Parts: sequence; structure tokens; C-alpha cells
Amino acid sequence: MAEIIVVTSGKGGVGKTTSSASLACGLARAGKKTAVIDFDVGLRNLDLIMGCERRVVYDFVNVVNGEASLRQALIKDKRFENLFVLAASQTRDKDALTKEGVEKVLKDLGEEGFDFIVCDSPAGIEKGAFLAMYFADRAVVVVNPEVSSVRDSDRILGLLSSKTKKAEDGGRVQEHLLLTRYSPRRVEAGDMLSIKDVQEILGLEVVGVIPESPEVLQSSNAGVPVILDEASPAGQAYTDAVARILGEERPMRFTTVEKKGFFSKMFGA
Repeated sequence: MAEIIVVTSGKGGVGKTTSSASLACGLARAGKKTAVIDFDVGLRNLDLIMGCERRVVYDFVNVVNGEASLRQALIKDKRFENLFVLAASQTRDKDALTKEGVEKVLKDLGEEGFDFIVCDSPAGIEKGAFLAMYFADRAVVVVNPEVSSVRDSDRILGLLSSKTKKAEDGGRVQEHLLLTRYSPRRVEAGDMLSIKDVQEILGLEVVGVIPESPEVLQSSNAGVPVILDEASPAGQAYTDAVARILGEERPMRFTTVEKKGFFSKMFGA
């Protein structure tokens, strides 16, 4: 049975789609059959970051409405044989998705032998975001280390604990905190919340800390999830996060200011 992971946040622009693409690639690279679904109906960015925008013929709404089969709409990734993308529609509004339709798609993916289904949620608490999280087994809550992002994510945690199917059945969605655009130098200067600050406010364990990095934007523009850039600190941090999701223990990297040695100080290297 497929494990459903929603990648969510209260605030837009924090790196949800970037994170969804990288987590899905990381799971596939680890040998897990993975589907990643774009729930942001009307906008549709996941296919761009995954580099498959020209191959979209049918979308999520087509499948929900019975206008195409799931197999017709799933786009097979060119890098991993076990990774598939289900794009959102750009021409419909968010009301095009229904709880029953989403449930059927997720169930059908489970029957196709998928290990993981990553749901790329729109920001906020509208219908698309609610449907993305409703059937989730786990939630990766993406947060920038600043007050407005943390405050908005607190509301998402309230919904995860009360408005999901697991909550209705007396259970709980397993929640993870993913900190993005983290800068140890700015934390040290007092311009950014620390990991400990965010943990204390939200009460979540951190599954990953993604450092502020120009490679994230460069990779997105190139249609290559940044996790595939193994030389990039951001790519390495996403790889660590995927390992932790799969139960592996890894030390948290890129969270402290790198101190310069004597010769670096002398010669500016």
C-alpha cells in the first residue's frame, strides 16, 4: 500500500514545489516507486521543475473527471524509471477537484504498486490544500525561518491534527518540519530564526534543513530538481532529508557558520 506524503505550508513561496520534486526524486533514487502529484490547479509549476512541461497531455483534473485514465496522464520521468508525475490543470479552477475523485486516484496509484505518493500542495487553507492533506499518512511542513512563515504553518498543523482522514479515524498524520532557505550567518546576526526557535514554536522534529543556495533557482529554471546536483549543499541536504524520511539517522549539516582557519584568514581563501 502506498504511503502518502503531503508537502505543505501556510505561506506561499517557501519552496514547496522545489521540495516536492526533490523528495520525489530522492525516493525514486532510493529504489521506491514514486508518484508526485501537483494539487495547485490553475497554476501548475511542478512539471516545470521536473522538466516535463512539454510532455503534459492529460492532467490530474482530466483523471478525476474520467476524461483520461491514470496511465494516460502519468508522465514517466526520463531520469528514473520508477518516478512518475501527475500534472495539475492550468485551465480549471480549484473546485474541479473533489474528495471522491482524489481518493480514487490515490487508491488507483496504490493498486499500481507505488510505494510513495508525494502530494505537492498549494499554499494556505483553500480547497486544493485541504484535499492534498486529507488522505495523507505524513506531512512535510515547509517553513522559512521567519516569523510570518512560522505563524502561518502553525495553522496548517491545526488542520493536520483535526481535518484529515487520519484525524477523523482517531489517528494522527506524522508531521515533519523542513526548513528551507536557512542561513547560519543570518541566524548568528539575529536576522533569522534559529532551528531551535522554529522547533519550539511549532513543536516538530526537523527532517531537513536546506541552506540558502543559488543552485536551487538555477536547478528549477533548468527543469532539474536540485537534489540531483550532488555538489550543491542544497542537493546534499535534500538527500539527507529523504534518508531520514526512510528511517535513516544522519547528522544535520549546513546549520552552523563555517569558521575560517588561520591561512584562510591570512590569504582570504
